[in-house]
Parts: sequence; C-alpha cells; structure tokens
Amino acid sequence: MKNKGFVVLLTIVISLLCIYYLSFTFVAQSIQKEATAATTSSDGSIDFAEKQRYLDSIWNEPVYNLLGMEYTFQDIKETELNLGLDLQGGMHVTLEVSPIDILKGLSGNNQDPDFQAALVEAKENIKGTQTNYVDEFYSVFQGKAPDKSLAFIFSNASNRGRISLNSSDSEVLDIIKTEVDGAIDRSFNILRTRIDRFGTSQPNIQKLEGTGRIQIELPGVDNPERVRKLLQGVAKLEFWEVYDLNEISPTLQAINDLLVKDQKNNLAAESLTDDSETSQSSDDLSDLLTEDDGTDAADSLTAEEDLSEEDAALDSALNSQVSPLFTLIKSQMGLIYDVKDTAKINRIFEREDVQALIPSNMKFLWSVKAIKNDAVNAPELLQLHAIKTTRTGKAPLTGEVITDARQDLDQRSQPAISMQMNAAGAKAWKRLTGNNIGRSIAIVLDNYVYSAPNVEGEIPNGNSSITGNFTLDEAKDLANILKAGALPAPTTIVEDVVIGPTLGEVARNQGLISIIAGLAIVIIFMVIYYAKGGLIANVALFFNIFFILGILAQLSAALTLPGIAGIVLTIGMSIDANVLIFERIKEELRNGSGLKAAISSGYDKAFSSIIDANVTTFITGFFLYTLGQGPVKGFAITLMIGIACSFFSAVFITRVITEAFSKKGDKAKLSFANAFSRNALTGMNYDFISKRKMAYIFSGSFITVGLIAMLINGLTLGVDFKGGRSYVVSLNEAVPPSELKAAITPFFENSGSEVKTYGANNVLKVTTPYLIEDETDVADAKVKEALIKGVSSMGLTYSDQTTAPDAGEFIISSSSKVGATIADDIKNSSYESALFALISIFIYILIRFRKWQFGLGAIVALFHDTLFVLSAFAIAGLVGVSFEVDQVFVAAILTIIGYSINDTVVVFDRIRENLGIKTGTEKKKVFNESLNSTISRTLITSITTLIVVLVLFIFGGAALKGFSFALLVGILIGTYSSIFIATPVVIDLDGSKKD
Repeated sequence: MKNKGFVVLLTIVISLLCIYYLSFTFVAQSIQKEATAATTSSDGSIDFAEKQRYLDSIWNEPVYNLLGMEYTFQDIKETELNLGLDLQGGMHVTLEVSPIDILKGLSGNNQDPDFQAALVEAKENIKGTQTNYVDEFYSVFQGKAPDKSLAFIFSNASNRGRISLNSSDSEVLDIIKTEVDGAIDRSFNILRTRIDRFGTSQPNIQKLEGTGRIQIELPGVDNPERVRKLLQGVAKLEFWEVYDLNEISPTLQAINDLLVKDQKNNLAAESLTDDSETSQSSDDLSDLLTEDDGTDAADSLTAEEDLSEEDAALDSALNSQVSPLFTLIKSQMGLIYDVKDTAKINRIFEREDVQALIPSNMKFLWSVKAIKNDAVNAPELLQLHAIKTTRTGKAPLTGEVITDARQDLDQRSQPAISMQMNAAGAKAWKRLTGNNIGRSIAIVLDNYVYSAPNVEGEIPNGNSSITGNFTLDEAKDLANILKAGALPAPTTIVEDVVIGPTLGEVARNQGLISIIAGLAIVIIFMVIYYAKGGLIANVALFFNIFFILGILAQLSAALTLPGIAGIVLTIGMSIDANVLIFERIKEELRNGSGLKAAISSGYDKAFSSIIDANVTTFITGFFLYTLGQGPVKGFAITLMIGIACSFFSAVFITRVITEAFSKKGDKAKLSFANAFSRNALTGMNYDFISKRKMAYIFSGSFITVGLIAMLINGLTLGVDFKGGRSYVVSLNEAVPPSELKAAITPFFENSGSEVKTYGANNVLKVTTPYLIEDETDVADAKVKEALIKGVSSMGLTYSDQTTAPDAGEFIISSSSKVGATIADDIKNSSYESALFALISIFIYILIRFRKWQFGLGAIVALFHDTLFVLSAFAIAGLVGVSFEVDQVFVAAILTIIGYSINDTVVVFDRIRENLGIKTGTEKKKVFNESLNSTISRTLITSITTLIVVLVLFIFGGAALKGFSFALLVGILIGTYSSIFIATPVVIDLDGSKKD
C-alpha cells in the first residue's frame, strides 16, 4: 500500500482533534454535575433557577486550561457535543410569520372584496407547497380582479413616497416582498434577543429559509407556558428620554455609600471572629470593584492585609471609595461594564433598600448589543442607560406612529437609518426632540435599548435620520426594529414539542444500551468468524465511532435519538467494507495466492464495490439532510459522517494494520477465518435466476395483501404527517389503552383520538386531531385541559411535576403539536427526498455500469423494498401491532434504500467483473456465478446489521420502535431483493442472452 505514512499521520491528527474537541464535552458535563449538586436540596429536588444563576455566574469565567489556553464556560458550551432535546428534555418550537397580516397592514386594512378573497385563497393554495405566498396572492388577485392594479389597493397615506396610483404592479410587488422579508428578519431578531436573555443554556434559533418560519430549540426548559408567552408576546417599541451622567451621579453615589457601609459592617463583623486575613464573597460593591489580584478596578479601594488593625484604617480604606456606582470602566458614552458583571449588577438593583434610593421617575435598562472592542483579550462590554420615566409609566412615544424606516446613507456616505412618522407621531416627536436638544433619546424594544442617539435639533415633520457608528447590517437591523410598530407581523406556533427531563433521560439510557449491546455482539461475531482479521475490523470499528463523536463535536452538532440510531446502524454497516475485503482475501487464499498477495488483491478488488456502496448510501443521507426536517436531519448528518468515517477506517486503517502484521508473508500469524468459517458458503452453485418467477409471485402476493390492508385500515400516520397534538401520559400503574381512550373520547368531542402504550404499560401516548385547525394558545390550553379532565375522570390526579408520578397521580411527560400546514410540508419534503434519492441513484448506477438495465433493475428493487415495508406496516396493523408512519419512518425507508442498493451494487459489481472476463458466456450463467460468489458477503453483512437493528428494536425504546421495525423488515427484504429481484430484472430487461 502506498502512502502508509500519510494514513498514519492523518489518523493521528484526526484522533488528536477528536480528543481535543471531546474534552470540552467531558469538562462541560463535569461542571453541569457540580451545578446540579450545588443546587439540589435534601429531598432530592433541583432548584433550576438557582442552577441557571450558578452557570450564568461562570459563563465568562475561565474554567478550563488546555495546553496553556484558558477557556470560559461559554467557550466550552459552544464546543461540546450537544445532546438533542429528545435526550435531555426541553422544548422545540416552530413559529410562522403571517404574511396575510403584513399585506393587510400595508394596504391600510383595505376592505376591497377581491383583495380580501385573494388573501384567503392564496393561503389555501400554498398549503403543502414551496410556493411563495406573495406570488400566489398576486396570481389569485389578477384572476379575480384583472382590471385592478396593486397600486389601487396599497396606495395610502402610510405608503406615501413609496407607492402612488401610478406605480406598476412589479414595483408594488417588490415593496411587498421587501416588507414581508423584513418582517421575518425583524421577528427573528426580536425572538433571538428574547431567547438569549431567557436563561437557558445553548438555545438554538434559526430561520428556515424560504418558508417564513423560525425554529427554536430550548434545552432543559421546565416552564413551556412561559416560553410560549415569551415567543408570541407583542413587541413593544418605545422612545424614552435619557438622563445625563451628572444627573444620576447623586443616586449612584447614595447606592454606593449604602453598599460600602454594608461592606464595612461585614468586614468589621468578620474581624471580630477571625483575626486572620479573610475575603468576603457577596454580590455587593466590593465584589464588583475587586479584581482577582485583590486590587480595586477603579484604583480607589485598597485591599486590607490585616483586618485586626485599628478601625480608623478600615474606615479610611472603605470611605476612600468615591467613584460613583458601576464606573468600572469610565467612558464618555456613559456607564459601560464588563458583561460578566451584569448579573451581579442586576441583583443589586433588585434589593429593596437599593430600590428605595432610586427616584420613582428613573429606571435602568441595558443595551441589547455589546460594544465593539478590538483590543486583544478585551472584555465584552455593555452600556447601562438611565431612563426618565413618566408618572403613568407610559413612554412619551411608541412605535405605532412609525410609518416607515429603512437603511440609508448619511452625508458622509456612512450607514444611517431614515425614519418617518404619521401626523400624530410627528407632532409628539417635535415636542420630544425639542425638549431634548443635546441630549439622548433611547429607542427601546422589550425593555432593551437598541440605540440612544443624541438630538441635534428639533425635528418638526416626523422625518428623521439616525446616525452613528453603524455597520450596514446594524443599520438594517435597527431599521427593521423601528418597523416593529409600523406593520403587524404576528407569529403563530405551528409546531410545538415538549419533552420532559425524565423521558429524555430514559431515551438517553436506552440509546446508550443499544450502542453498547450492538457493539459488543458485533465485536464477538467478527472475532468468531474472521479470527485475527475480526480483531483488526473491531479496531477500525472503534476508530469509526470515536471519529463520529469527535466530528459531531467539532461541528457543534447535536446528538439526537435518531442520531444514536444512525450510530447503531453505522456499527452494522461499517462492518460491510471489512466483510467485502476479508471475503475477497479468503477467496484469493483459496485460489493459492500467498498471504501478502491475497491481502493486496483483496483490498484492490473490493475497492470499487466499497466505493459504489458508500456513494449510493451517502446519496440517500444527503437528500435526507437537505430536504428532511427535525429529527431526520440529526439522523442524516450522523449517517453521512458515519459513512465517511467507516470508509476511511475500514479501507485505510485496517490495511495499514493488516500489512504490518503480514510483513513475514506466509509465516505471519494472521488469519481471516477459523476452521468452521474458512470454507463456509463457498462452492455454491444454486440457480437463483430460474427461481425469479417464484420470487415475483411471492413479492406480488405480499404487496397486494399489504395494499388491501392499507385500503381497509390505512396506515397509522404520526402527527407530523397529518397534523394534530400528541401527549405522553405517565401513570403510577398500568392502565389499558382502551380504558384511557374511552375516558378521554367524550372530552375530545369524539374526534377520533388514538391511545397506545409507549414503551412501558404505565406510559401511554395519546394522539388527537381535536381543534387542530385552531393553532392558537387558547386551543392548546383547551386540548390539554380536556386531556387532563379525561384522565382525571378515571379517578387519577394530575401532577405538574417532572419526575415519576406518585400513587394515584399522572403526569404529562411530553407533548407535541404539528399544525396542518407544516404537516403538509413535512409530508411533501419526505416524498421529495425519496424521489430525488431514487433518481440520483439511478443516474449514478447508469454512469458506473453504463447500461440502463442495471439502473432500472436497481430502481425496481428499491420500489419493491419500499412497498414491501409499507405492506408489512399495514399487515402488522391488521393483527393489532401498530407503528406510526412519521418523519423517522421516512428516514428508515431511505436508509433501507441505501442499504438495499449497497447489496445490489456489490452483486452488480461482481457481474460486471465476470462479464469482462467471461465474454461470450451465457448471461444467465454469469449472473448465477456472480450471485453465488457474493452470497457469503451478502449474508454475513445482513446478519451483522440485523443483529444491531434487533438490539435497537429491543432496547431502543418506544420512540424508535417503528424505525427499527422498518429496518428489520427492510434489511431482510433488501438482501432478498438484491438476489431475487434486482438481478433477475436486469436479465428480463436485456433481450440478448450473451454479452
């Protein structure tokens, strides 16, 4: 093998990188355990708020030193291998920004009947499609009112200067699309700010491009109702007058004196009981102004080395603190502080004695964004603003008066913001700016200051230019924020999943058991069957799993339950490459080759099959990741990483090890089989091709029965395919699903709810379409209340705790809501991913084998496998075993497609090889010889993969039951179809009997 040194070097480099990145995960877990231990009471309950405060306090503190580099807790959390919500509990929310309300707002709530009808019809038309709403609205509006222009609808006082009666439809459409996109960006920025300050570690928020949706994940959330209110609360934009620094100095000095007095009393009290040097840990001024080296940050408070000295020295040291409160860093801009001190400062303001010193017309608000500081190792800074409040508590001016705001350029061609107000706003703005010339006015949203520009002069007409040291993106963001009150952009929760921590822990343990058990069985099997060669394959397997976890950590990806399924599946599939290689080596050894020659030939001959098999499986993973949503993405990225890692470890790492052990040639103590496995499945001469008609009849009969079963009972669609709400109800003792269904049905108004066990007999999953068309919070609360009343009617008491229920109680361990619109999108994206995967595989095989018969034979087999699995689900439903068809099921189908094509490509590759050698031979004979020579590899790969999938089916938990059942059927039928369907179809499609 060439380039052994490079393979060894690359393995070492990747291993070191994986160790480096995974080390952050271990440190983060250790800190989390410390936080949990510190906030756990004697009765075992955890104070989550206190735990979060503990973690916040060290967020910007160095907690890990690696190779001389210090890392804060924030650095660690950003680099660790995250756990998905299904493994740790939390909340997943998808919100949709309503374009209908934006268009209504732009039109000034125009009541034109054609306009109103087009708004409603366009919404119905785009359900389950990727069509842009504005384009569909325009198409419908043209059909309903061909003689009306868009300017007729949207030309009004609010749009003066942008839209006139002479504006063309294309010009108006551009403005509408800009407004809709801006509303989505505005909602995203507002939600991101709210979430960042919500108090949960590692929140994840992202825009789903092209959909108008925003997806949010909040790990560890224990108050879903608070989150829903936070996410859907109306953004409150306000303009406030700001105090100058000299105006608030007396107040700050008074607070400062209070804290200094407290510190003096604390130190004096301690000096009476302890004559040795001591330090006081609290949240008061001394802590804020004392650096780690014991000196004052403002150079005005000297640390005492001996508290037993006379009181005069103590008084002098404490009273020498004359700097106003919070002037840790002095700036002409005002009060500016290190971000890590903000939590302590907030706690000082919460003190009742401090509140008593603050005037009733004064409040303090933080800036929303940190101040730029390009200095090396400079702290992240935030500004604190002193706001002048009113007696009523209402702002002098609010955002409703703004008619437009957009990014512009000032006289120096620097980014600025142009803002226009309506007549009432212009009048109030004139008065407000006139009274504050030379002073600042704060632009506040959700109680955070986005900007506080100085007023240079009275602004009489409501047209203002806000200038400052903005970047282009910052100017766009601020313009978007200012429009928060100009156009309505309400957000609706269209998907809502809540997973309790107990359920997450159960899923995590089940996943861990699946990995360990599957890995152990495969390791034992490989050693038994391939002797020392099996040991080498196991080394590669360990590298494979290690690399997968390390790369996931490097990508800051989240390990989800489907991701664990991907790893478990990779364990089985990664053995495939080594099986191919070892079977080839055994074949060469049986033909009389020496050990070194057999190893070299075995790797070379297996390489093309391994490439083809991995590429086709990778294609399915790619489309799953590109078009899939939610948990499917976690599975797809793990699968793709696993394919790449298994290829490198199985082909290159094992070859380096194998050739190192075989240096002595035939004298080397290296074997690839035991006595019983050396000639197992060899010398077969079975006529597979002649049995193809029997196979066609069997497959056709089974699929026909399955289709009839689907027509009778249908498939059990999950909520992410049909829309609805589902709840996992945990009870203290077992309750038959039929009894619970009978109890809740009247409360759900006989809407056709489903109840089934979810893993254990005392855990039931309730799925209901009740009020699914109503996606409001009111409907959510009503459905949950109906469920609680229904279960309570059985004599059980509802508990809102997150731990296991006590006797006579029940809890809701998790809940899920998927709106009808997003369900259509999920379903269509699943169809698209399957369709594109099949087309891509066909094209790849056509290019590789250069005959359309091979490509079509493979596709026929894949359709056969898909229909067979669907039929198996339908038939299982007839006999009382129900598995849901959902996103994870689609992942299973595409995995089966990848696995089946993997098998088929290996057979096709051997057929291609034999056709090249045995030209002129009857094709049926060549095909049979190829099938017989690859049967050992096919069966052994199927056995190893079946083992791990069976382990997943037994130990993987209820969430993966349907997934693993689909894989069990799919692997069996995929192996069968590669032999009895794909290969015979190629023969039947090809009219010539000889090559």
